Amino acid sequence: MATVTFDGRIVIVMDENTGFDIWCGLDVGKQSHHACALDTAGRRVLDNPLPQDQTKLEELFTRLEGHGRVLVIVDQPNTIGALPIAVAGSMGIQVAYLPGLAMCRAADLYPGSAKTDARDAFIIADTARTIPHTLRRIDADEETLAELKVLVGFDEDLAAEATRLSNRIRGLLTQIHPALERVVGPRLTTKQGLAVIEQLGGPQGMAAASKSRLLKVITKAYPHRAQDFADAITAALAEQTVTVAGTAAAEQVLPQLAASLRQTLDQRHALAAQIEQVVDAHPLAEVLTSMPGVGVRTAARILLDVGDASQFPTAGHLAAYAGLAPVTRRSGTSIRGEFPARSGNKHLKRALFLSAFAALRADPTSKAYYDRKRAQGKKHNAALICLSRRRCDVLFAMLRNREPYRTPAPNPEPSPTPLAA
Repeated sequence: MATVTFDGRIVIVMDENTGFDIWCGLDVGKQSHHACALDTAGRRVLDNPLPQDQTKLEELFTRLEGHGRVLVIVDQPNTIGALPIAVAGSMGIQVAYLPGLAMCRAADLYPGSAKTDARDAFIIADTARTIPHTLRRIDADEETLAELKVLVGFDEDLAAEATRLSNRIRGLLTQIHPALERVVGPRLTTKQGLAVIEQLGGPQGMAAASKSRLLKVITKAYPHRAQDFADAITAALAEQTVTVAGTAAAEQVLPQLAASLRQTLDQRHALAAQIEQVVDAHPLAEVLTSMPGVGVRTAARILLDVGDASQFPTAGHLAAYAGLAPVTRRSGTSIRGEFPARSGNKHLKRALFLSAFAALRADPTSKAYYDRKRAQGKKHNAALICLSRRRCDVLFAMLRNREPYRTPAPNPEPSPTPLAA
């Protein structure tokens, strides 16, 4: 089996020397799939629907194995495609994945514009047979990675819900009392900010409470600088004397939203402990978390999307996959230059970007590199992208060599040139 690079990753290449005799394309669905199997000459060996059922899938793969070595290709490796992949893996059959963009481009090469399951299954199988470099390998997930995939997906859902609730609360406060929002909004995800809104409500509820009551609520939630926060709220309430339409309804809604946000944040906190346990069980956990700015959630995302980095021939390929490598665009002599990549794995790119931002405080080497880029005229985000790209190289070397992060030795100061006598 040969390999080539595609979008930064190493992908499998099947040709006449790989020994595959049957290419089975599966257009997967929630209740049923459509299977189309082709031989080396492109003739249909099988073309029929089958239910989302383990027994039927085993019967299909067993029947196909009677014709020789089988490669199963799916268009969706997660959720609805997980069962066919698991069944094929349990039977020792190799599975590949045809990405959606490659599938759409390949479909344009075939006559007709109909969109049917049978046509899609045929295109999947024939593309794998004739254009193998579009495929990506699917390895059977380790138990650790399988658990991580579920936990991280749930964590991302909770993060999105927390952001939605936070934006909703800040939007209501901006509508009815902008001055109060400027004080409470930035602290909304803290214990103090949540306690004030959940127990006292909006501006009317806070104004109706005595100063001692306000201070008691804040202090009970978190005592640090409670008096300063209480004084800031009192001053903000005094800035507006008129009542905006909708304030009464907002007073009823805000405590409920704050309670929901607190529960969501508590769930994320508890889930982080579970993610940490699963990450710690992986042999690369110590390697990843040794890098400044890489926490549990970032390490989990790297393990899911990068693994041990064996799929990437060089650090440049990993950077391209993460969307951190610049894209060169040229058209004759009229257009030249390099531009930020708009493609790549957005989840991984965001994780590496936020990790670089966190490293500015934790790692003097990262801060010095960031300062150099800012001195060269780059804006904040551009300098962080440059830092993310540099850290991507280090991350690749750490994973490849399975070695923890080592702080680079400082460059020696050049000795002054003695003056001529």
